Amino acid sequence: MNSVPTRRAKSRPILLWPDPRLHRAAAPVIEVSGDVCTIWDDMIATMDAMPGVGLAAPQIGVMLRLAVVDASESRGQAVRMANPEVLHASAQPREHLEASPCLPGISATVTRPRAVTVRFLNEAGEIEERDFVHLWATSVQHQIDHLDGKLFTDRLSPVKRQMLLKKYRKAARQGERPR
Repeated sequence: MNSVPTRRAKSRPILLWPDPRLHRAAAPVIEVSGDVCTIWDDMIATMDAMPGVGLAAPQIGVMLRLAVVDASESRGQAVRMANPEVLHASAQPREHLEASPCLPGISATVTRPRAVTVRFLNEAGEIEERDFVHLWATSVQHQIDHLDGKLFTDRLSPVKRQMLLKKYRKAARQGERPR
């Protein structure tokens, strides 16, 4: 009997702003293949190493509409999504302090819908619709923004965005992380 070696998921480097790939929309996933599953595994390893509650493939330089989200208390409950799209968003807003490993050291409060219904291809390659609320909903929406070439800073007022990016640039020039 032949033994097939299993590949261990690896944490991948995160792209840093202003990398132009972070401002481009990702390409749709045609099918859930072994390569896609490998990317998802690496994304989960990367997300857990940050630590974070979500990651989109463009953040690691893979320009496909892939995202993972795990806002569970115990971890190990990651939802793998290909081509996620919001079908319905609640009218009730939720404010949450958001950040991104692409802009280390800065964060801002962003207002998004409290709950969303999302359609996506799951790891079995099947279309799934799922409701997400609270932190799960915030993270899913944040990842979809990344897939559309947007960062959380794009949801801020121009003055607030410029202030945060100026702080980030200054710290990056000095080899520091902003506080």
